Amino acid sequence: MGMIARIKEDIASIYHRDPAARNAFEILFNYPGMQAIWIHRASHKLWHANWKLSARCLSTFSRWLTGVEIHPGATIGRRFFIDHGMGIVIGETAEIGDDCTLYHGVTLGGTTWRAGKRHPTLANNVVVGAGAKILGPITMHDGARVGSNSVVVKDVPKDTTVVGIPGRVVATQTGQSSEKTQRRSAMAEKYGFDAYAVSPDNPDPVANAIGQMLDHMHLMDSKVQDLCQAIQSMGGNVCTDKLPELNVGEFDEAEKAAAKKRKFDLDEFDPII
Repeated sequence: MGMIARIKEDIASIYHRDPAARNAFEILFNYPGMQAIWIHRASHKLWHANWKLSARCLSTFSRWLTGVEIHPGATIGRRFFIDHGMGIVIGETAEIGDDCTLYHGVTLGGTTWRAGKRHPTLANNVVVGAGAKILGPITMHDGARVGSNSVVVKDVPKDTTVVGIPGRVVATQTGQSSEKTQRRSAMAEKYGFDAYAVSPDNPDPVANAIGQMLDHMHLMDSKVQDLCQAIQSMGGNVCTDKLPELNVGEFDEAEKAAAKKRKFDLDEFDPII
């Protein structure tokens, strides 16, 4: 595919993924993420032609111009889209497939100083939210999604959404019929994928785990109470004081109040999109 055809394909892919794009001229001159990709293609060719210094100098110029740092050794597929762009870092041995999207502040970084493969591999149709860090020679399989500000250090299966530090699975579309998978699918349908982490109902895996623990403790309290009543009916003298009940609803209300406060804090700033 020729250079002009690739540019046209890139512009068309932006139209599909960014409702703010109005015309081709606006994309050509006002999308630094796309400009960084075009410059990277030139530096990548220089890198493989063994013009290493020239490739690095061109890459540094691109960083100064666009705020996006892409090592000339990184491999990038077709229709790659960097939304907003500022603060992106893509390491030397990173590999990115077709139709991937990165929001601003994303790092595809390494975790070792040893030579060799040390940066992530993104398969096709991967979406990484703002501020997320994907570290090490791990693989994000087809359709994987990473919530904003997450830190991912393990492989992410196909069609799976991960959020948190470290990244935990909150949704999957593997088609399995297990109760856990159905619950995650329901969460994905309810909340969707939040690239900017501004939804007050964004599923927090830590809060979800604490909620499950409280549910379990509440059930155990009920069982202990029933057991005490059975022993007392047989003449025993145990559990004369009723156990205090755990109100899971109070935990939910606290979470809602905290989420509401986060939303109000965000409203104090002008939106970035």
